[in-house]
Amino acid sequence: MRNLLLLALACLITVFNFTAAEARNDRPRKVKLPVHSRTMAYAVQTVSVRTGCFSPRLEGILAHIAMKTGHRPLVTSGHRPRAHRARSLHRFCQAADIRVPGVSESKILAAARTAPGIGGIGRYCNGIVHVDTGPRRQWAHCGKSKRHFLSAKRRSGKRA
Repeated sequence: MRNLLLLALACLITVFNFTAAEARNDRPRKVKLPVHSRTMAYAVQTVSVRTGCFSPRLEGILAHIAMKTGHRPLVTSGHRPRAHRARSLHRFCQAADIRVPGVSESKILAAARTAPGIGGIGRYCNGIVHVDTGPRRQWAHCGKSKRHFLSAKRRSGKRA
């Protein structure tokens, strides 16, 4: 009989604690969802590609390219704090090197040219396209030497 009373008392205490805990949980809880990238307009090639500091202007350029091509750009290089060139906009998180899988390079370049806020547009021989928010300019770069440009011109038509 004593065991039965102890069992009943334990059940009552458990039910009381459960209902008290439920009453405390009736207020809205803040749920922390996993934080993904700030935008879904682009994807990153690897987890080591830094894109968290991209400006809204650069994200807008990438979103424009995604809209025009119908595919999300794949960022192959974003923020590089130790970029070799002192004036590289990658150092200031204002540039991205991209590929758009399934889209020709000419279509990517055409979409980039029409993006609002676009600055520089570069083309590399390996199929990567550079976009940034700096001054308006275009170039194509191939080869291993740092200053070997196929063509470099300002949008105004003057040679660089």
